[in-house]
Amino acid sequence: MNAKKCILIFFVAFSNTIFPQTQLILSEIMKGEDFIGELPDTIFWAENSESIYFNWNPDNDIVRSCYKVDLKGLTPYKVGIEELRSLPSKDGTYSRDKNKKLYEKNGDIFMYDTKSGKELPITNTVESESDPVFTMDDRHVVYRLKNNLFRISLENVSLKQLTHFTANIPADKPEEISAQKQWIRDEEIGLFDVLQERKEKKERTEAGKKLLKIDQPVKIPLNGRSLKTAVIGPDEQFVIYLLVEKELFQNNTEVPEYITESGYVEMQKARPKAGSPEPTMQLGIYNVEKDTSFIVSTENLPGIYDKPEFLKDYWNKDSPYTDQYDSPREVYFLRPVFNTKGDRAALVIRSMDNKDRWIASLDLDTGSLFVLDRQHDECWIGGPGIKEWKNEEGTLGWLADDETVWFQSEESGYSHVYTFNARTKVRKAITEGNWEVYKVQLSNDKDYFYITANREGPAERHFYRVPVSGGPLTRYTQDPGNYEVFLSPNEKMLAIRYSYSNQPWELYIMPNKPGAKMHQITHSTTDAFNSYPWRDPEIIQFAARDQDTVYARLYRPSNTNEKGPAVIFVHGAGYLQNVHRWWSQYYREYMFHNFLADQGYTVLDIDYRGSEGYGRKWRTGVYRHMGGKDLTDQVDGVKFLIEHYNIDADRVGIYGGSYGGFITIFAMFKYPEIFRCGAALRSVTDWAHYNHPYTSNRLNTPAEDSLAYRRSSPIYYADGLKGPLIMLHGMADTNVHFQDVVRLSQKLIELGKSNWDIAVYPMEDHGFKESSSWADEYRRIFELFEENLK
Repeated sequence: MNAKKCILIFFVAFSNTIFPQTQLILSEIMKGEDFIGELPDTIFWAENSESIYFNWNPDNDIVRSCYKVDLKGLTPYKVGIEELRSLPSKDGTYSRDKNKKLYEKNGDIFMYDTKSGKELPITNTVESESDPVFTMDDRHVVYRLKNNLFRISLENVSLKQLTHFTANIPADKPEEISAQKQWIRDEEIGLFDVLQERKEKKERTEAGKKLLKIDQPVKIPLNGRSLKTAVIGPDEQFVIYLLVEKELFQNNTEVPEYITESGYVEMQKARPKAGSPEPTMQLGIYNVEKDTSFIVSTENLPGIYDKPEFLKDYWNKDSPYTDQYDSPREVYFLRPVFNTKGDRAALVIRSMDNKDRWIASLDLDTGSLFVLDRQHDECWIGGPGIKEWKNEEGTLGWLADDETVWFQSEESGYSHVYTFNARTKVRKAITEGNWEVYKVQLSNDKDYFYITANREGPAERHFYRVPVSGGPLTRYTQDPGNYEVFLSPNEKMLAIRYSYSNQPWELYIMPNKPGAKMHQITHSTTDAFNSYPWRDPEIIQFAARDQDTVYARLYRPSNTNEKGPAVIFVHGAGYLQNVHRWWSQYYREYMFHNFLADQGYTVLDIDYRGSEGYGRKWRTGVYRHMGGKDLTDQVDGVKFLIEHYNIDADRVGIYGGSYGGFITIFAMFKYPEIFRCGAALRSVTDWAHYNHPYTSNRLNTPAEDSLAYRRSSPIYYADGLKGPLIMLHGMADTNVHFQDVVRLSQKLIELGKSNWDIAVYPMEDHGFKESSSWADEYRRIFELFEENLK
C-alpha cells in the first residue's frame, strides 16, 4: 500500500471520528427503527406508583421487551419472566377505596391488592371470562362468560348466574291450540274420572317441584342476534345489554397471499366495500329484581326521522319531496356508563349514517331516553374525543355528584369538554376557543380534568389541568413539541413520552407540578442517527384559493440561489396531522425529505383539507368531493413555492401513500401542467372499492350518492395522464387492496397510456414491514425525481 493511500485512509477514518456524518444513504434510512433506534412505547404505571413499565429495545433484539424503571433508581432494566407473569393488567376496574383492582388476563379474572401487591385468581377455567366489575358495596364481582353475566360473592365464595340469554325461544312458552282442540280436551276430562285424577296429580307434582326449584333468571331470546355487550349497574338492579345482527360475512372481501409457508396461495378475509349492509342493533334492559326485560325504542330521539340533505340532489322533481323518513333511522349503541349509585346510566347513540350523535340518559324502569346532547352534522360526526368510527366510544363519564355527565362535542367548531346536569338540565362548556382537546382524564378526587390540547397552536400539544366547574387552564408542560402523559395512580408523578420535530420519542418523568423539570429516562437513538444534523422543518402558512389558511412543513436545500426542483409530499389517512413540532409517524418520509433537501430539492408537506388539528370545518372539507379542496391545496402550495421560494415551475413532482397516493394519482390526472411526475404508494383509485365506515362518512354510499363517488375517484379521470407516473403497491394489502391499482392499470391500458409503471411487493400489506421493500420503493421514487426534475 502506497503512502498516499495510507494517508487518505487515515484522514477518512479521522474525519469520521471528529466530524459528524452528513451524508445520508437511502438504503440505510429506510431501515427505519433499525437505523433510528427502537423508541419506548406502551407505558403504564405500577399500581403502587413507584415504578413505570414500558416496551423498549435498546439492544436491537429481534423483538421488544418489557422494561421497568423505579423512581428511586431511575435506571431502566429488563423485566424478568416471573415478574411479567405476575404483572396485573394495565386495564381494569377498581373498588371504591382503590385498594383492589379487577381485570382479565389470559381469559381468567384476577383481583389485585394494590397495597400488598398480591394477585388473587377469581376464576381458573378453560373458558374465557371477561369484563369484571365490582358491585356498589364491593362485596361481589360480576363478570361475563360467553353470553351471560355471573356473580361471585367475595364473602362466601358463592356463584350465581344473573342473566340467561338464549338463542332459542324459551322452552316454557305455553302451547298454542285451536278452539276446536281445546273443546275436545275439556270434554274428555269431564267425561272420565281417571283422566281428571291423573291431571290433578300431575299438576300438584309439578307445583311441588317448582316450590323446591332454585330461582333462575328469565330466558332472554337472542332471536338470531348476538350479544355484543351486557353491563350491570353497581346496585345489581339492572342489566343493560346490546344485541347486534350477526356479522354479514358474505359482504367481506378476500385478499390472496402469494408467498406463504405452505407454498399455496392463501386467502385473507378483509373488510367489506363501501355501501355494504351494516348489522343493526337493539338496546335492552333486564330488571334483575322483577326478572323482566324489554327492548328500548329510539322513535322519540330528536331528528331520528330526518333525511340527509344530499338526497335532494337525487329528487325527482315530478313528485313532492319530503325531508322525513317513514320509520326511524337505524342507530348504533355504544357501551352504557352507570354512575356510582347505579340509578342513572348514560350512553352514546349514533345514527348508522353517522350524521347524528346523541348522548342520552336512560330511565332504567321505563327505557325512556332523555337526550343530554345532540350533535348533528350534514357531513359526518367526528373529531377528537368524539371519534368518527361508530364503534369507538369517545369521552363520556359521570362527575362526583352522580347526576352530571361530562363529554366532548364539536358544537363550537372545535372539540371541547362539556358537562350536563341530568337533574337541573344545565349545560356548560368547560373549555372553549379555536383549538382542540385530544385527551381528557378525571382526577381521582373528581375535582379536576387533566387534558391534552393544542391551545398554543396546531403545531404543539401540551398538558393542562382545569376545574370540573370550569375556569382557566393550568399549563404543566413548557417546551414546544408533543407530550403523551400518563398519571401515576396516586397522581403525584407524570410519566411522559415526549418528542420534538427532529427528536424522536423518549420517556421522561416529572412531578405533577406545573412547570416542573422533566428527567429523561431513555436514550434510544443510535450513533448512526445521531451523526446527522436533522432539520427542524420550518412551519409556514399560505392562503388557499378560497382564502382559508393552509399549514405546511418546509424542507430547504442549502443552495437556494438558483431556481431548483420541488417535491410535494401528501400524507396519508386523510384525517391525520403531519405539520407539527413533534416526531412524525411518517418518520421514514421525514428522513427522506432531509435526503432530498441534501440533493437540492425543496420539499413541501401540507396539512390539506380533511387533516386533523384544525377543527370541524377543516375536518369535513372533503365531504362529497375527495380530490376537491384537498387536491387544490397541493396546487396552491406549488404556486406559493414558485412565488416565494425560487422554484422552477417546470420541475415539480408529487408523491404520497394511501390517501396521499390517491391525491398523487388525481394530481397527475387533473393537473398534468403543474406536476411533472408522481409516485403513488398503496393508492385508492376508486372509492367504491374502499372500506365502508371511512368512505361512507365522506361520500355517503355509492348507490345513494353516485355523483360523489364519480367526482372523487381517479379511475374516471385517467385520460388526463401525461407526465410519468409510478404506482407502488403491496400485493397482500388488506386495507387498500391490490385490486385498486390492477383496475386502474387496465383502464390505462385501454386508454393507450404509456407513460406509467407499476412496482409490486408480493409479501407486503398496507404498512410495509421489510426494509428491503422500503429501500426498493424509495429508490424508485428518488430515481423518478432525478430523471424528471433535475
